[in-house]
Amino acid sequence: MSNHITVTGNLTRDPEIRYTRDGQASVLLGVAVNRRWQDKETHEWEEAASFFDVVCWRDLAENSAMSLAKGMRVMVSGRLEQRSWETELGERRYRIEIVADEIGPSLRFATAEVHKHERTEADEGGQRTDAVPVEA
Repeated sequence: MSNHITVTGNLTRDPEIRYTRDGQASVLLGVAVNRRWQDKETHEWEEAASFFDVVCWRDLAENSAMSLAKGMRVMVSGRLEQRSWETELGERRYRIEIVADEIGPSLRFATAEVHKHERTEADEGGQRTDAVPVEA
């Protein structure tokens, strides 16, 4: 079976970068996807928004943290994952997230300049400190 999703929307907050105990970078993003349609009876325009939590790891996480900011229009491609946890009161909670494979700026309303990052031996297992941000 296939579990793949692609969304295009605006970042609702700046990327939050964190590192695991073994040095793996992860970033949490929020993406708002807006829909707009015209009601057939009233001819009024209506809008609705869906909000998605996005998680990315390693190089993608570090590059996203350096390149993206709240309000930017992005395209996110990845898979849906459900995770669960138990609160301090013993209640079970669930969240569905997009685990990103790719993230990029949407070029529909903006331009971007891309700088390729050359991989080094340190990139294979450690934290990177020399990635170049993408300007949008």
